[in-house]
Amino acid sequence: MRAISQDTHGTPEVLTEVTLPRPVPGPSQILVAVHAAGVNPTDWKHRSAGLFLDRLPLVLGWDVSGVVEAVGFGVTVFKPGDEVFGMLPYPNGVGSHAEYVTGPARAFAHKPADIDHVQAGALPLAALTAYQAIVDIAAVGPGQRVLVHAAAGGVGHLAVQIAKARGAYVIGTASAPKHDFVRSLGADEVVDYRSVDFAEVVSDVDMVLDPLSGDTRSRSLDVLRPGGTLVSLLPGTDPDEPAKAAARGVRVETHLVEADHAGMNAVAALVRSGALRAHVEAVFPLADAAKAHAHGETGRTTGKIVLVVNGDAA
Repeated sequence: MRAISQDTHGTPEVLTEVTLPRPVPGPSQILVAVHAAGVNPTDWKHRSAGLFLDRLPLVLGWDVSGVVEAVGFGVTVFKPGDEVFGMLPYPNGVGSHAEYVTGPARAFAHKPADIDHVQAGALPLAALTAYQAIVDIAAVGPGQRVLVHAAAGGVGHLAVQIAKARGAYVIGTASAPKHDFVRSLGADEVVDYRSVDFAEVVSDVDMVLDPLSGDTRSRSLDVLRPGGTLVSLLPGTDPDEPAKAAARGVRVETHLVEADHAGMNAVAALVRSGALRAHVEAVFPLADAAKAHAHGETGRTTGKIVLVVNGDAA
């Protein structure tokens, strides 16, 4: 099978197309013929510096949408020919930037029939990240106020939709040119972080979703009401944060996404209901994975980047 691999860490040019043996599904695993696979910031962070994985050579990719080719012993939830999408166990289950990949059957869900593989391949890691933060950690419900930082980004634009589907009042931060896009997702307010200090115009929030950390994470404590929850996707940098959070009566959690069968089924249900859709800014063929990484590393992507692996991924 064709795959995109790297033998060293570095710039996008370290990614090369190689030929590898097609994997065989083990017990409780499925073999998926990959039609499309999302590219996320964690991909280029691992490519450049290893992050959680220092093994080489390495085939990146956690998002996958495709068709079940074979099932391992004991698998009952899928059969060959089923269209599925899911996130390989993060971080160690990596490897979807290839023509075939194996993974635990219960890391997947049936792909909604009304979206194509490109749409489905864009969703898993980012949607699960948002869903687990909003639902599992913060338990957001109707009428609550949610602040989503980087609301036009991969996780952010899905978080806005998921929070709205939960009945929340959603405030997003984004640059001015992206305000119309964020509002189109359902955001009730949008703050231009380049010209306004969000901490001066946002208050009494029940939950903050922060993909940025640093100063944004620290200042987000100030907009939470007592009992509120800050969910950050990156480690904190302020040693006084626990004391500040305790003084304000708020909770701070650092969240790392997990493979999640129930979560993927919930994401699929939101898609089927029309409440959730990925915005795909750019699509690249598998052979152009390096170009996809370079595009993502500009930091200006709205929504998601997807690699098409087999055919047109329709």
